[in-house]
Amino acid sequence: MPCPYCRSPKTNRLNRTTALGYQIFRCRRCTRQFNERTGTPFNFLEVPTDIVFQVVLWRLRYKLSLRDVAEMFLVRGFAFTHETVREWEERFAPLLTAHLRAKRKRRAGKSWYVDETYIQVKKKWCYLYRAIDRDGNLVDSLLSDKRDMAAAKAFFESARGVVGCAPQRVTTDGHDAYPRAIAEALGETVVHRQSEYLMSRMEQDHRGIKQRYYPMHGFGAFASAERFCRTYDEVRNYFRVRQKMTEVVSLSERREQFLTRMKSLEAMFMAA
Repeated sequence: MPCPYCRSPKTNRLNRTTALGYQIFRCRRCTRQFNERTGTPFNFLEVPTDIVFQVVLWRLRYKLSLRDVAEMFLVRGFAFTHETVREWEERFAPLLTAHLRAKRKRRAGKSWYVDETYIQVKKKWCYLYRAIDRDGNLVDSLLSDKRDMAAAKAFFESARGVVGCAPQRVTTDGHDAYPRAIAEALGETVVHRQSEYLMSRMEQDHRGIKQRYYPMHGFGAFASAERFCRTYDEVRNYFRVRQKMTEVVSLSERREQFLTRMKSLEAMFMAA
């Protein structure tokens, strides 16, 4: 592997490893020694990278407190505090988000369903803007402390940036800011529909973040709430079983699909 210090490809692999089992190399140009994690976000961590990945993923995906996660890995022989879990989530959740958002480029449908739900941050209600397509796949999510024209426009601009193109139509509730925000952020040609009946699928989809967030009794800071909600939505969508609303997936296929995607996500995470 190339040297992380001088970027020279002329390196030698030494016949020893670090305490965690990572191979050590020596650069023939700058004579420095380094290992497989030198120059990566995982340098100086005292546990293997795959364990860090599992800690962050379990914390995001399942209804586990910080202390629950620490206890689960203590049984496996890895001792760290709940504050370490919080720190890893803060450091590495954005890596998962960046990889998964890039993977979804131009994969959303042409019909979007947009709505906002309430999230409590420091005992104050904030608004989580979310959008899915006709098949229930995630388009984007954005946390805002206000529910106004600026927030709606910022959400649609973010969604268009993630997907890479504008939809043909957008279905929303009766919020007054949506028509103008859609026209300015997505274009005048996008058809805007208002329908409580068609928005029922969006209301049902809010259950995912609601059920995960309720056991936490709210967030202590806006930045942590924004990071957690966005990464949770991305991870939930990545492991979503059905890519189409009418698709039928057996239990064995679900398990195989989960393991395949788990390994793929871990590979992306460790390559950061």
